[in-house]
Amino acid sequence: MFNIFRNTIKYIKVFGVFLYSFFGFVGDMSRDISRDDIFDAVEKERIEFIRLQFVDILGTPKNIVVPTGRLEGVLDEGMAFDASSIVGYATIDESDMIAKPVPSSMVVIPKDLEGRRTARFTCDVYEPSGKRFRGDPKYILERVEMDAEELGFSFNTGPECEFFLLRKENGEINLVPNDTGGYFDISPLDMAENVRGDISSTLQEMGFAISTLHHEAAGGQHEINFEYDDAMTTADRVLTLKYVTKAVALRHGLHATFMPKPIFGKNGSGMHTHMSLIKDGKNAFYDPDSELGLGKTALHFIGGLMAHVREASAILNPSVNSYKRLVPGFEAPAYVSWGMKNRSAMIRIPADRGMGTRVELRNPDPSGNPYLQFAVMLSAGLDGIKNQRDPPPPVESDIYTMSLGEREKLGIKSLPDNLGHALSYIQDSAFMKEVLGEHIHHHFQVIKNKEWNEYRMHVSQWEIDNLLPVL
Repeated sequence: MFNIFRNTIKYIKVFGVFLYSFFGFVGDMSRDISRDDIFDAVEKERIEFIRLQFVDILGTPKNIVVPTGRLEGVLDEGMAFDASSIVGYATIDESDMIAKPVPSSMVVIPKDLEGRRTARFTCDVYEPSGKRFRGDPKYILERVEMDAEELGFSFNTGPECEFFLLRKENGEINLVPNDTGGYFDISPLDMAENVRGDISSTLQEMGFAISTLHHEAAGGQHEINFEYDDAMTTADRVLTLKYVTKAVALRHGLHATFMPKPIFGKNGSGMHTHMSLIKDGKNAFYDPDSELGLGKTALHFIGGLMAHVREASAILNPSVNSYKRLVPGFEAPAYVSWGMKNRSAMIRIPADRGMGTRVELRNPDPSGNPYLQFAVMLSAGLDGIKNQRDPPPPVESDIYTMSLGEREKLGIKSLPDNLGHALSYIQDSAFMKEVLGEHIHHHFQVIKNKEWNEYRMHVSQWEIDNLLPVL
């Protein structure tokens, strides 16, 4: 009932800015929110500061904070900033950029998070000439969404962001989970019900419609899910979820991490992403007359994902730690495959049909840049549709227990073993260069090759413990 009501009020522009007063949150305002609406909200909510947020190439939020007295000028002209120190943005001789706030992205940050009334806008980044900056990750997603629109599609995503809550001692992070609970456990095994509840309440104040929150499989591991929406809105929310989770955890004396595999021998944290295409108000993936309930559009979308996923792995799984998660035995995919009920497959098709028909990609993790991650997912799927890429037959057997010969017989390929392996695929990929643009394609590789080289030359504690005594 709440979801129906929320969708109704979402598009009432005049009252959108006052939702906090009546229902406990400000956010999810109409796309065509007016300047008057913004200033009315600032006055009513007694906003003191404006946070102008953008992200670097890795997805790390950056921001410029200005007092509300400067809001009118910022809305008119944006805010100039030096981008030479923003990872992947620009060199020192081409550093001037302008952050322009997106009016519909306005969210009031709850006072208990920051101690003062602050409104946040996400920003588009422009060059001084007035052109969109091609190194802005949001711009990459916008371009791909426009490609989908030309085909008559709108793209929805629903990510499942997992994270760990770790203890802190004397202000230092301890690799000890805050509890020993397991999947769907309740207290006393789950000792973070209040933490998750506070995260959820804060997010709802900021306009999120929370669908589920629960303990995950590993001790100290949790998941909070919010309703699906268009990919740009969802990417914004992923960053907000990370910020709120870390801030609330800190308030409870804990450290929240979205690191894919922080603890050896335990399940890692993924960002399974549910995707659907809508065309003419209908789910384009659904075909009631097909055996699986999936139309050609869905099958070709799956085919595109499978054709390009290894090239896209460096974006979907961008850290050296990501590949510690993508191993057999821990409910994370290690092979390029798809199935209906098979949770060892990289792509799973949930049972819902009709408007709920969707594709779930299970290899992405929350260490990445959600704008780039959603962009490459959509581009791969659209490529499959345009080129009518049929996927291989679905696999319902446990792929983890198959021999190499069995996998080869079924044509099942492996995902990259490590970041260096993933970078070798993206380096020569014309597809990824087209999706990301030359700027991000080049700078991302420079940054990540540096990370990989530092990692592979590092002498680990495992090597000291196991090799030093015997060699």
